[in-house]
Amino acid sequence: MPKLSVVVPMYNVGAFAASTLKSLANNADPDFEFLLVDDNSTDSTPWVVDRWADRLLNATVIRHERNMGIAEARNSGIDAANGEFITFLDGDDWYGPGHLAELVYAIKELGCDFARTDHVQATGTERVIKRPPARVRNTVMDPRDGIAPAHMETMVDYPFVWAGIYSRHLFTDGGMRFATELRTAEDRLWIWRLHLKAKTCASLGLHRVFYRRGVATSLTQIRDSRQLDFIPAYDALLQDVLKDPETERFLPKAVRTYCAMIAFHIGKVNEYEASVAQRLRREARAALHRMPEHALEETLRTIDMTRSRLLSRLRDGRKAA
Repeated sequence: MPKLSVVVPMYNVGAFAASTLKSLANNADPDFEFLLVDDNSTDSTPWVVDRWADRLLNATVIRHERNMGIAEARNSGIDAANGEFITFLDGDDWYGPGHLAELVYAIKELGCDFARTDHVQATGTERVIKRPPARVRNTVMDPRDGIAPAHMETMVDYPFVWAGIYSRHLFTDGGMRFATELRTAEDRLWIWRLHLKAKTCASLGLHRVFYRRGVATSLTQIRDSRQLDFIPAYDALLQDVLKDPETERFLPKAVRTYCAMIAFHIGKVNEYEASVAQRLRREARAALHRMPEHALEETLRTIDMTRSRLLSRLRDGRKAA
C-alpha cells in the first residue's frame, strides 16, 4: 500500500497543467501515487497529461468520457486510490518541493484523522500566505471544536480541500464522497461533513501548496447558474446539522454562514446574467424562509447592520439589491 494518494482533477487547464505536473514530479516518492483525472477536457490538457504521465513516478490517468464536474472527478480519484492517506490538488495549482513528504510526516507524527495546512495565494506575481483559523497549531484537536461559535471565523470557513491530508479510513464504505449534484460549493459542504464525522484533526504550519487565484476558467470566476449551487449545498448542510446530536451547538453557525453566502451573492447580483439574477433573488428568499426561524432571527440580530437589512428586505419580498 502506498503511503499517499494524490488526486488531481483536471478540466481545460492546458495553460497550467505542465507546471502542476512538474510540481508533482518534484514531490515524487516511491511511496506516493498520483491519480490524474481528466474530466473530458477539450483543450490541450489531455496532451499535456499524456506527455507527463510516462515521466511521473506512479502516475495513473483516469479519463471521463463526458464532463462530469469536479465533484465526480475527485470521487473517481478517491475510488482508485490505494494510499494510507489521500490529498487533493486542483489542476491549475502547484506544490513547492518537499511539500508532500512533510505533509505525510506531520500527520503520521500526530496520528490524527485529518490535518489542514496553510496555503499560498498566488495572484500574478503576488504571494500571500493564508492560514486555517485554528485555535492551536501542530496539536491534535476535536474537529467539532472547529465549527462553533457562530460569530467567529472557524475551521469550517476554510473550505480548501486541497489544503489538507486525510486518512484513508474516512473514505471507506463510500464515506466522504463529494456531492456530485453540486457544480460549485461542493467543497464547503464536504468540509462541514468532515468536521462532523472525523474524531481528530490538526492544523499544520506548512505553506507549500500554491493556489492560483483569478484564473478566468475557474469556477470561482463564473457568473452563471452554477454559482447558485451554494443554495442546495447549504440546504443539505442544514439537514445534516438538524439531524446531529449537537444541533443547538452548530445550528447558529450553519445559519449564519448560509446567510453570509446569500448576502455575498446578492451583493454581486448585478454581475449575473439577468435570468440568473432573478432566480438568485427568488431562491435566496425561499432559502431564508426554510431556515429555522429562531436561528435566523438570532443571525439577523447579531450580524452587521448592512447584511441584516439586506437579508431582512430580501426575506420580506422587498428589493434587496
